Amino acid sequence: MPAPLFVTFAAGLEGGWRIDRVTAVAGAGLLVAPWLDVREGPHADDPNDADLWRLRGTTSNLRYTTSAENIRLTSIEARLGRPAATRAALIPIRKVAAWWDLPQDERRAILEDRSHHIALGLRYLPAVARRLHHSRELGEEFDFLTWFEYAPADAAAFEELVARLRQTEEWRYVDREVDIRLSRDR
Repeated sequence: MPAPLFVTFAAGLEGGWRIDRVTAVAGAGLLVAPWLDVREGPHADDPNDADLWRLRGTTSNLRYTTSAENIRLTSIEARLGRPAATRAALIPIRKVAAWWDLPQDERRAILEDRSHHIALGLRYLPAVARRLHHSRELGEEFDFLTWFEYAPADAAAFEELVARLRQTEEWRYVDREVDIRLSRDR
């Protein structure tokens, strides 16, 4: 397991990703801004006067993934930052207290045994690269920040993935979700 990576997603007047749209899927949305800057590492949270909002998270151990699932994921997943992946999505999610009140094994049963979250995601690899950031332990307004990158040719597949995940039992526990779509020119 690599060391945790601290990441700040900062929306404002500058950044590496153009914000194409911000949609409140459940609960309150976020302010619309023209750009998103993805800052990684020890200085990721350094303040910038140009920021309209910042979402912070950290990579962590895989909490619901079995060894076999992890081997499959890592054997076919694509890396972030591929030149062809000029589309991205940042999807911050917060789950209701009832989710967190469940024991770990019950959350796993909902996530994979009944919702097939990991199995669904595997179908869209390596076209869609992804990285999960945990925010709950940092006291942030969202529990997870999900980051995806894909090529324009894979946009329909990404839309299908997101739509299928939102139809699962697991998503009944989501009380706030914002869907931020982005693009870059290279």
